[in-house]
Amino acid sequence: MGIRGEIYTNQVTLDNRSYFFNVKENRNGDVFLQIVESKIKDGLDDRRAIVVFADDMQKFLSGMESSLNFIEKDRKEKAKIKAEKKAAKEAKYSASGDEKEKAKKVYRRKGESRLVAEKKSAKEAKKESSVKKTGKVIHVTSKRTTTTQEF
Repeated sequence: MGIRGEIYTNQVTLDNRSYFFNVKENRNGDVFLQIVESKIKDGLDDRRAIVVFADDMQKFLSGMESSLNFIEKDRKEKAKIKAEKKAAKEAKYSASGDEKEKAKKVYRRKGESRLVAEKKSAKEAKKESSVKKTGKVIHVTSKRTTTTQEF
């Protein structure tokens, strides 16, 4: 038996944390797993530990396994949703001109029928370039050329 009752130790080092999986035996001969998380925070070593006894290890592992399965399932669902959104966005922006016109929303006033709204949009398309709309005001530019007279 090693120092402090350790039978076996395994260390996993990540970016800013280290995890120690220590199998220990106490004075009564009970074997348990001690999981220690160690991280350096503001120059101080911050450690936290949990202890799982051998009798409860199967329940602990089944709980951990179900949690890992949930995490994996959730990750796959999020990836699937992200891929669907990306495909929809690509389909929207890669559509041809006719498809874009069909997908274009037509806004109409309350009580206005669809045909009236379509006729209005057709009329607006036929208007000459001399009419410029800015907000609620319509500005009409004159087609008459102005001549300057010199005295």
